[in-house]
Amino acid sequence: MSNVINFRLARKARDRADKAQAADSNRAKFGRTKAQKLADEKEARRKASLLDGSRLENKDKSDGDA
Repeated sequence: MSNVINFRLARKARDRADKAQAADSNRAKFGRTKAQKLADEKEARRKASLLDGSRLENKDKSDGDA
């Protein structure tokens, strides 16, 4: 005699395995570590700060042309 297999449970297990495999390949393809994300965020803040620090501002709108 062979073992009785519940097809519903086997299908769900197969689907879970497929999703896990897809998730693993996506992690390798698109994933970044927390340290990489923080480093990129820090670099973006540094660039924004540098740009804001170099900005010329004219607080007085009237230049006395009139």
